Amino acid sequence: MTLLQGSLIALGVCVALLISWLIYLRLFSQFGPLQAIFYFGASILVRWQWRAKLPKKLPIPELEGAVIVCNHRSSVDPFFVQMASHRKIYWMVAREFVENPLFGFFLRICEVIPVRRSGVDTGATKTALRYTAAKGLVGMFPEGRINMTEQLLLPCRPGAVVIALKSRVPLLPVYIQGSPYRKTAWSPFLMRARVEVRVGELIDVSEFYGREDDSELVQRLMLRVLREVCVLAGQPDFEIKLAGRNWKPTAEEIAADVAASEERRKRTP
Repeated sequence: MTLLQGSLIALGVCVALLISWLIYLRLFSQFGPLQAIFYFGASILVRWQWRAKLPKKLPIPELEGAVIVCNHRSSVDPFFVQMASHRKIYWMVAREFVENPLFGFFLRICEVIPVRRSGVDTGATKTALRYTAAKGLVGMFPEGRINMTEQLLLPCRPGAVVIALKSRVPLLPVYIQGSPYRKTAWSPFLMRARVEVRVGELIDVSEFYGREDDSELVQRLMLRVLREVCVLAGQPDFEIKLAGRNWKPTAEEIAADVAASEERRKRTP
């Protein structure tokens, strides 16, 4: 066998494996054709570029919906959680990214839920409720933006609890460690990393169904979920803060976060 023949055989095997994988995703998962292709590409990035350590699967029953609550350190955080599930996760993503000409096409194919950063977005909430009521999975970053500070969590909004109570599904705390990020949404694709995803147990809130208008209860349950995220991060004593309904960081605060992030990156060998 010549070198050329061997190369052609190897290429043929790789193509056959790729086609088989895409067919499997199309037939035995919720992903559409383009979504299956993107899923395959994301799996390569997650496992090889970012060397992620993932749980075997998310602890969510097959025919049950849930709201996933996760910390937010990078624009590619959804990739890591999605790779731990063969089910489609509908992530709530800032509207400006969905409208971005560079990322919008990809995000719309992934069926993300566009949401405004400030205030209450009723339309986004209704969309999330529709997915969870249909036994789907909705992913939320309660910090509302990428955390570039030294703090474990930014102030968090309690919307995830409201959606879980209204649609009568449990909450799942998730912590991502080591996500790559450097100022821009596309920077992770040029960076190497070593990421770990830690998943907690489902939090059953069934005894509180119908009480989503009780703001004190909602805040207490949100603190419970965030406390589990802190435990997964190894910082159980972190002082969690909840953000007001209309809280939004100032331009000065964001600029300070970016500067601190760059300084921390320079100190990292």
